[in-house]
Amino acid sequence: MKERILATADKLFYLQGIRAIGVDTIAAEIGISKRTLYNHFPSKDALIAAYLERRFVHARPSDKPPEEQILATFDSLERRFAAKDFRGCPFVNAVAELGPADRAVKKIAIAFKESRRVWFRERLNELGVSEADALATQLVLLVDGSIAQDLVRDDPAMARAAKEAAKVLLRNAGVDMGDDTAPKPTAKRGKRPPH
Repeated sequence: MKERILATADKLFYLQGIRAIGVDTIAAEIGISKRTLYNHFPSKDALIAAYLERRFVHARPSDKPPEEQILATFDSLERRFAAKDFRGCPFVNAVAELGPADRAVKKIAIAFKESRRVWFRERLNELGVSEADALATQLVLLVDGSIAQDLVRDDPAMARAAKEAAKVLLRNAGVDMGDDTAPKPTAKRGKRPPH
């Protein structure tokens, strides 16, 4: 029953908003009493925290090269953007809806965002990038920016644009991207040839 409550809350909170959905609506959707719901979650705040913790999924380990893993993040975003039920980042949505004063929600949201940044940093360290921490922050900004742009424009290509920007950042950090699109060094300017 606890999982059914959580799955229903997850769907309703994500698609319709945390403030818009009360425990009455969740209980009615499942066909249980509010008392039954409160037996599993003592308050709406506890249910909100459980919803966000359920959404806090860690990246799966991969044998792919680190640069491929980084770029695959944007491919995954593009697929997610194309889904009809995409409504943005649940953590950003929760902080935006409930406000920064809700410390429990903000704490979970910060932990999630930091886990993503650390994941990027670990891949960049594997690549030997010298400024891995700063670049990880820039990559997270590309992720969040593409999410915001997709929400406004309803255009999954925003993830592709962010991926191209990520490639530029990686190349500039000295990562061999294995393609021939990297800018070629220009020859030093010498004397102009005579006319």
